[in-house]
Amino acid sequence: MYDEKLVRSIVKEVLDKLGAIPKAPFEKIPVGLSNRHLHLTPKDLETLFGRGARLTKLRDLSQPGQFAANEVVTLVGPKGRLDRVRILGPVREETQVEVSRTDSYILGIKPPVRISGDIKGSSGIKIIGPKGEINLREGVIIAQRHIHMSPDEARGFGVKDGDVVKVKVTGKRALIFDNVIIRSAPTHKLDFHIDIDEANAAELSQGDFIEIIKS
Repeated sequence: MYDEKLVRSIVKEVLDKLGAIPKAPFEKIPVGLSNRHLHLTPKDLETLFGRGARLTKLRDLSQPGQFAANEVVTLVGPKGRLDRVRILGPVREETQVEVSRTDSYILGIKPPVRISGDIKGSSGIKIIGPKGEINLREGVIIAQRHIHMSPDEARGFGVKDGDVVKVKVTGKRALIFDNVIIRSAPTHKLDFHIDIDEANAAELSQGDFIEIIKS
């Protein structure tokens, strides 16, 4: 006579390890708030901070290998300016500035809502550093809300890179966010990125949780 419950448990464990039964590592997804920031090319970094300039780490961010730098700049638009806007590292192939809609009103620009890296035809801005300035012709966006996850996590949630999903926020200001892009790559860590404007609307804080709504 055998223990049926024990056998079922062992079979399930083996199948899980083989990937036959994908399972989401979390039922809910942690929230990561994204404040205004920018990414720079090595050339633009040197223009703003001087020849041979390198970013120095202030703190690590939620995504592996990414960090908030000690270095900050000023953004200047047709109507106003934003001081002490932090640079995120490491350096990139294209300079990109990410602001909220409220920030765009202060600056007097109309950046499009885009996924990171999609900057063609976007807004321009002046960037002032301690050693120089740049008149960026395009590169300012409002980041489209998105979820980072690894391929294994994506399989567990039943989604893939590039999918568009809805997420549910619970609490006193419960709501549903639509048009949330899945960003899946081996180096990604599970995280829902949302800017300060939208987080305030839902009373979300860093470390809160949301969940994907199955369609």
